[in-house]
Amino acid sequence: MSVWLSRFCLFGRPARALNGVRYSYTGPYLRLSTSRVLCSTWSIVRGFSSVPPQTINYEELKDLLKGKSVFIIDVREPWEVKEYGIIQGSINIPLGDLAPALKMDPKGFEEKYQKKMPNKASTLIFSCLAGIRSKKAVDVAGSLGFDRIHHYAGGFEDWKRNEMPEKKQ
Repeated sequence: MSVWLSRFCLFGRPARALNGVRYSYTGPYLRLSTSRVLCSTWSIVRGFSSVPPQTINYEELKDLLKGKSVFIIDVREPWEVKEYGIIQGSINIPLGDLAPALKMDPKGFEEKYQKKMPNKASTLIFSCLAGIRSKKAVDVAGSLGFDRIHHYAGGFEDWKRNEMPEKKQ
């Protein structure tokens, strides 16, 4: 990826030629002859998703939950959910299983998780214990083409301070 970045994102470098094409840095854009190409490190790392993830707090989470097609995905391990509880209405998909789960067919997803499968237009909110794994989950979902993704930074710890968690059997 660093070779690709060096060819297309010449941050802080003067104009130069690569493979016979002259590139010049012009702010957040590259100038290739007369055309402009959007080039930001964030869009490259996130798989060219046009909308960056939004870090949300408890109040913003509560507001988002009022909307339709909103999914809270808890990326903690099942034993953590069983022992400590879960945010009401969320789906537990461990971080290691997230990519395969989001690639499943809708029927298989519903059988495994007992919830409707999110589509690319759905709003996804990722949560974990304290916000570390959910940041990684945002990258996974972004690389799969989801662009309405949010990261609940406070995670389950913050939720527990504000509301009673739901216990899973």
